[in-house]
Amino acid sequence: MTRLHLHLLSDSTGETLENIAKAGIAQFENVEAIRHFWPMVRSELHLDRIMEEISHNPGLVLFTLANSDLRRKLENRCRALGLPHVAALDTVTDAMSNILGQETRNRPGRKHILDEAYFARIEAIQFTIAHDDGVGHENWEEADILLAGVSRASKTPTSIYLANRGYKTANIPLVIESPPPESLYRLKHPMVVGLTISPDRLVQVRRNRLLSLNQAPETPYVDLDRVQAEVAFARRIFADNGWPVIEMTRRSIEEAAAAIINLFNERVLKEGEPKTA
Repeated sequence: MTRLHLHLLSDSTGETLENIAKAGIAQFENVEAIRHFWPMVRSELHLDRIMEEISHNPGLVLFTLANSDLRRKLENRCRALGLPHVAALDTVTDAMSNILGQETRNRPGRKHILDEAYFARIEAIQFTIAHDDGVGHENWEEADILLAGVSRASKTPTSIYLANRGYKTANIPLVIESPPPESLYRLKHPMVVGLTISPDRLVQVRRNRLLSLNQAPETPYVDLDRVQAEVAFARRIFADNGWPVIEMTRRSIEEAAAAIINLFNERVLKEGEPKTA
C-alpha cells in the first residue's frame, strides 16, 4: 500500500478540489490517500500556517486560488520544498478562455455565489423531499422528473441526487396490489422515467435491507417468484406508456442520474435551452 499525502488548498469551500481528488485517486490501486483539507485560504498569514503543516507531511499540493499574489507565494514555497503542485482548474479555464476570447474573472469562490441557480437547487431539494415515495401526487405536475419503479429500485437516492443538481424530482413505488393514481398517466410537464432492476439483484437488495432492520429475511417481500411478477408489472407499465427506462442492476446512482439528465435535456431541447445545474 502506497501512502500519499494530498494537500487541497482552496479560497472557497474546496468542494471542486475534493471531487477532483477523489476522481484522481480512484484511478489507482493500493494507494492510501491522506487528504489534508485547507478551505477558505485568503491571506498570506493563513498560507504561512498551512505551509508549515505541509512541510511536516510533504506530498502533492492541489490548489484553486484566484488571488495571483497568494498563488505565486504558494508556488514559490512549493518549489523551495521540492513539492509537486498543480493548479487544478488551469487547463480547463485556459481552454475556455481561448475559445471564448475572454479573460477569467479572478474572483474567490465565484462558483458559490448565492445566485438564482443556488436557490433553484434549494427549491428542488425541498420539493423532492416532500414528494418522496408517492407523497403529494397532486403536485406532480410541478416536477421536472418523476421516477417510477418497484420498491428498492433506488428511486429515493436517485431523486435526491437529481435534486442536488437542480431538478425537482418526485418518485412513486409501483405495487401490484396498489395501482398508482390515474394522474400519473396524464402528466404533461414532468418527464416520467422507469427504474428497473433484475429480480435476482432486487431480492439481494431487499434481503440486506430486512437484515439491516433486524427483520426476518424470509418474507413474501423477498420471494423470487413474487419479485419477478413485480418487476414484470412495472416493466409493462413503462412499455404501455412509452416511458424511458433506466436499468439499475449494474449502475451507480451517479451513472443513473447522468443518463436521466441526458434524457431530460434531449427532451427539452425540442422546446428550448436545456436545463443546467
